[in-house]
Amino acid sequence: MERTGVIFDCDGTLLDSMHMWHTFDDRLAERAGVTFTKADKDYMTAATLEECGRYMHERYGIGTSAANVMDMIHDEMLSFYQKEVTPKAGAPELVRALADANIPMAVASSTPSELLRVGLARTDLDAAMLAIVSVEDVSSSKREPKVYDTARAALGTERAATWGVEDALYAIRTLNSADYRTLAVFDSVTAGAPEDLQREADVFLESFASLPADQIVQIITHPAN
Repeated sequence: MERTGVIFDCDGTLLDSMHMWHTFDDRLAERAGVTFTKADKDYMTAATLEECGRYMHERYGIGTSAANVMDMIHDEMLSFYQKEVTPKAGAPELVRALADANIPMAVASSTPSELLRVGLARTDLDAAMLAIVSVEDVSSSKREPKVYDTARAALGTERAATWGVEDALYAIRTLNSADYRTLAVFDSVTAGAPEDLQREADVFLESFASLPADQIVQIITHPAN
């Protein structure tokens, strides 16, 4: 049997933080006297921080430059990760159960590395991860599998035996197209509606807390063919 591995997304999956990203985006728009459309939010959901900064500045004139927008977002979010961020319901229990089952884990995220490491350390989820990889580390985005492949290299697992755990529909599609196993967990309709996530992923959960952690481990280690 191939060794099983798990790669977690961070925001909206391990950390209860996406509301802060969306709220701050809206505050930036309000300051500039604009309102982001659904298309804007869909784009930014799948974008890197650099892409978001460039998009907000070039499309709506927010900030003095794309770099200025990035700095504003980074500083606000760093304070949040340092002082306020909490884990998603059931996430610590699942991480502990996977560790107890000797399932290697990593994180692959669109969030900048500094923020990832601060948030995961605050919630005590960092120690269980063999790798914490940001798209900025691989000069890519989650629209392609490079960030997952880089995290997977630390696990020593094959794609077909590695689960990508995500709240974002576009990321589930990237993983599926690269022949990873997929577990979708709902966070918000902005990231992915429950019915869409359930249709696209191998396994769908309303929340990590919706099943006992050891039952989720059983699903991961003994997937249906």
